[in-house]
Amino acid sequence: MPKNTRRSFLKETAFGGAILGLSPRTHRSLFAAESPSERIRVGMIGVGNQGGPKNNMKYFLKNIVALCDLDKTYLAEAGGFLQKEAGLSAVMTDDYRRLLDAKDVDAVVVTVPDQWHALMTIEACKAGKDVYCEKPLTLMIGEGKPMIDAAREHERVVQTGTMQRSGIEFKLAVELLQKGIVGKVHTVNVTLPSPNWIARAKSPVPNSLPPEGFDYNRWLGPAPMRPFNKNHLHYLFRFYWDYSGGQQTNFGAHHLDIAQWGLGMDKSGPTSVEGSAVFNPDGWYETPDTTEIKYTYANGVVLMCRQKLDTKSTDQGTEFVGEKGSLFVYRGGIVANPPELLKDAHLPKIVNSQANISHVNNFFDCVKSRQTPAADINIGHRSATVCHLGNIAVRTNKKINWDPKTETILGDAEISKWLMKEYRSPWSLNLS
Repeated sequence: MPKNTRRSFLKETAFGGAILGLSPRTHRSLFAAESPSERIRVGMIGVGNQGGPKNNMKYFLKNIVALCDLDKTYLAEAGGFLQKEAGLSAVMTDDYRRLLDAKDVDAVVVTVPDQWHALMTIEACKAGKDVYCEKPLTLMIGEGKPMIDAAREHERVVQTGTMQRSGIEFKLAVELLQKGIVGKVHTVNVTLPSPNWIARAKSPVPNSLPPEGFDYNRWLGPAPMRPFNKNHLHYLFRFYWDYSGGQQTNFGAHHLDIAQWGLGMDKSGPTSVEGSAVFNPDGWYETPDTTEIKYTYANGVVLMCRQKLDTKSTDQGTEFVGEKGSLFVYRGGIVANPPELLKDAHLPKIVNSQANISHVNNFFDCVKSRQTPAADINIGHRSATVCHLGNIAVRTNKKINWDPKTETILGDAEISKWLMKEYRSPWSLNLS
């Protein structure tokens, strides 16, 4: 986004009060009246799929004062859901900058394609908003530090949407590991699912013109211009490199995050990465069908991340292997081998959505207390880095030597270029 855009966008003919049919000068008064101090007023940026009524919206429901999406259908559905379930109405707009300019929005939830995460988070921090940003935190490793700098400079709470950090089964697993339940860990196995592109898209469709009223240029934002194709949007953006990193950054952002946490590597990462991948033979989507990626840490621990075909949900998770046995944690439970390892552990009953609710509540608590959230932006960056390094390794078919202290690739200038790529003009991370 061009410099000073947020301050000047109301002057642009494409934005301002157009969607609401109101004068630009009145936009600040459209939001909720002054709320009690304990109510954190939330603006939702992106209200389809993960950001919509079946997912993030329901966890922030009673705090929502504004809804934003480029897709008018999603926006209408979200507004109807808010009215029906909470008896609330919200400002609805297709431009997230209206939310950032509103003094009566305290925090924003960013649930948009990954190419937008860095820009929106940085701009929100500069606008004085706390942020709940969906995972993966970044599209590229090089976006992480500017995001962290913005959060720290403007003293903002930024929670990464890796809600397993707040799941009771995952917290218990890490606690048991720290107590030495499996002894010294030497191997970690992470299992990810294969793409569900075919299940959702069925088959390719030809490129076309964007639907009337849909601003495709703004949807792309900093991503390269390419022809419009409906099978590249909404949920399916995950499987195209310009917008995301496939299941490696989708589910890997969760299960590799638990690996980092369990290994005590929240402030660090592996020192080498290598792997291989199998891609869709017809090129229907760009990210891999299957992968096998090996990460090695400075202490000798080896992490094997495998993306497999036809994995059950109970097979997807993180396994820690040590001298005394293994501990596998997944969404819904913990399994030990031998089982006797858990004989003295109290395994809680797992309730669907508990982790999401706890993660959002943790965000709200930290917004009030100004404490560091469970999945702080620095943690989100480090875990996303592990995901991205794996993708770089399989895309280049090279072994990567990584320095987690300086966050640089060693000895290969060409691969180092993969850490960041140029944004499409006029968008830029320099938002001063």
